[in-house]
Amino acid sequence: MKKTIVLSLFLTFGFISCKTAEKEVDKLEIAKKYYRFLDTSDSAGIMTLLGDSIVIRENEDDYEERFSQKGYIKWLEWDSVFGPTYKILEIEQEGEIVKARISKIDKRIQLLHGEPMVWNEIIRYKNKKINSIERVEYEVFDVMRFLKNRVELVSWIDENHPELNGFLHDQTKSGGKKYLKAIELFKNR
Repeated sequence: MKKTIVLSLFLTFGFISCKTAEKEVDKLEIAKKYYRFLDTSDSAGIMTLLGDSIVIRENEDDYEERFSQKGYIKWLEWDSVFGPTYKILEIEQEGEIVKARISKIDKRIQLLHGEPMVWNEIIRYKNKKINSIERVEYEVFDVMRFLKNRVELVSWIDENHPELNGFLHDQTKSGGKKYLKAIELFKNR
């Protein structure tokens, strides 16, 4: 009888441990899928991972924006125009959050920054869906070079191609196409 009780307790404990590990893996897997979908600009895939809304926070700029799913997909479409490459450099789950070290390069970043940007961020969840992403710190981001090159690009476009004015702040797919056109014209001047 004692063997049966001990065996039952052992199996119950093992089952609970597996279930707990399963939950932890889920958040890590969700984060990995999120970055894969960002890398491939897969808006349908991203939608399956997000809650009804998502908060994006950048600590170094003290910037925060809340997106609906539709608004975030609109931003993803803008981002996709530049042919982004997102890479997970490190990723781990700590309790209820996932911490990641990410690099990103695309045509816009290449022109303005000259090399991939690298940052650390924290992903938070609600009901097994991503509900916030907090960019904690940039490891590789030369803000002065980025801003100098952006001012040069905008000034040149203002003088030579005023039909593209406003490209910088239009984060829609059509705005991204104007931005990309501005980059191409600037590079071929």
